[in-house]
Amino acid sequence: MDVVVRRRRCLPAALAMILLALALPLLAKAQTSPDMDLIDRFDALQAGYAISLDGEVLIARQTLRRFYEREGFRLVWTDADQRRALADAVLALDGDGLNPQDYHGPVLDQLAQTPDDELTDGHRADRDLLFTDAFLMAASHLAQGKVNPESIHAEWTAARPQIDLAEALAQALASGDPADALNRLRPNNEDYHRLMRARERLAALADAPWPVLPPGPAIKPGSTDERLVAIRDRLMALGDLHAVTTDADAGDPLADPMAYDLDLEAAVRRFQARHGLDDDGVIGKGTLAALNLSPKARIDQIDASLERWRWLPDSLGENYVLVNIAGFNLALVQGGQTVLASRVIVGRPYRQTPVFSDQIRYLVLNPTWTVPRKLMIQDQLPMIRKDPSYFSRLNMQVYSGWGADRQRVDPQTIDWGALSKNHFPYQLVQGPGALNALGRVKFMFPNKYDVYLHDTPARELFGKSSRGFSSGCIRVEKAAELAQQLLGWSGEQWSEALQEANTRTVMLPAPLPVHIQYWTAWVDDAGVIQFRDDLYERDPRLLQQLHQAPREAG
Repeated sequence: MDVVVRRRRCLPAALAMILLALALPLLAKAQTSPDMDLIDRFDALQAGYAISLDGEVLIARQTLRRFYEREGFRLVWTDADQRRALADAVLALDGDGLNPQDYHGPVLDQLAQTPDDELTDGHRADRDLLFTDAFLMAASHLAQGKVNPESIHAEWTAARPQIDLAEALAQALASGDPADALNRLRPNNEDYHRLMRARERLAALADAPWPVLPPGPAIKPGSTDERLVAIRDRLMALGDLHAVTTDADAGDPLADPMAYDLDLEAAVRRFQARHGLDDDGVIGKGTLAALNLSPKARIDQIDASLERWRWLPDSLGENYVLVNIAGFNLALVQGGQTVLASRVIVGRPYRQTPVFSDQIRYLVLNPTWTVPRKLMIQDQLPMIRKDPSYFSRLNMQVYSGWGADRQRVDPQTIDWGALSKNHFPYQLVQGPGALNALGRVKFMFPNKYDVYLHDTPARELFGKSSRGFSSGCIRVEKAAELAQQLLGWSGEQWSEALQEANTRTVMLPAPLPVHIQYWTAWVDDAGVIQFRDDLYERDPRLLQQLHQAPREAG
């Protein structure tokens, strides 16, 4: 009986302790009254007034109100260490190609150094708002990008990550380390962090003199030219040429700095290769232009690429195909490793390949090619008029009508000279075969742009350093190898399938993500920074908006 009584006496006490422990955080929050200065600031905002501290204007006003409403209009940046850490994190955003001033960086730095007793109650409220505004804006731009891509490129579809900023800040403060929480919002992608490290290396050169290398005749290996002295220095600064040490005591002669020797040739070829130039070792007009481009200009390319990475989700998938339009390359990634790399041909500047992500669902072997109407009129009609053997040579058929009701027409019965943009009632269809414009296979991911990957019989174009030759679709040099990888086929299986000569659709075991992107700067798997020309001249518009101060968000 005593045991039962003791248990009954202990049970309420235990419950009381548990309930008290659960209630303490709520009681503490309830006992912290709203900050009237904060409420005054929001009343002023609601009335249409702008509030500022040292000229800083609040940007994320709607999210600010939503956040402070859920916090009961309490001050949240009361910990001096947290303020110092966030100020440092904001000041470091230049490493992401973002301007710390857009997030009140210099003012946060000053406020983080100012003791509480030197601020009035009103200034503490302003300080709280500025730190919160900085976190919200920086979090948004790190996680989703600062620029809306669709506002500057009509054919650019981005899968921007979605984030509840007020909830993100609440969780960051609850973690006790909001600065670390902010840093974790940048893309969790090694390609992004490689670019950041490359940017840091180039930033060390940005303030150094960068004199223009003078023009002149092309410099070939084995020749002598006084410009080679400056070219050597330039390649050493960029990391393509390593300093040659000599043993002066042993009497080793110093290399002639104006002689184009083997070490310099190897460095020039490395430089040319990572800038998408013909790596022939000849220092001509293109190589000189690339050498003259300043570190600041290269940093701009990196900043544009960093922003484009922020438009993508954290994970591209475990297995996927990645195409870089500006780099003219394709990678098949499986299990996080690149298992196949291929050169590609992309759209001409006036027929640009769009940027988007989708899923490859099936392959078409021995495809036919139905010529798009625009190409029929602009490209094919002039060829037909000039070449009487056009149809027989290219295995091209003519059809009148569309769909199941279309009828094949003898091309000899058509007056091709009378056809025009406003009168072209035919379809041109190329049969399967070695000369088919799509080659032996196309990789299908039905999309609104009618763009896909495919093989091509025009193999010689892959030898060009700049490969913008298509009408928007992407021609793949290693199309056969890519198809075999995706289908899990042997070379023998592939050859047998092509010998059938009939058009055949083969479904993939599972849809495979494909990401068609545009980067003029990236770091390859060997850690080498790569730069390419801005084929579609997309960087300037992006950089213009990236460098603008953020607008007030209501």
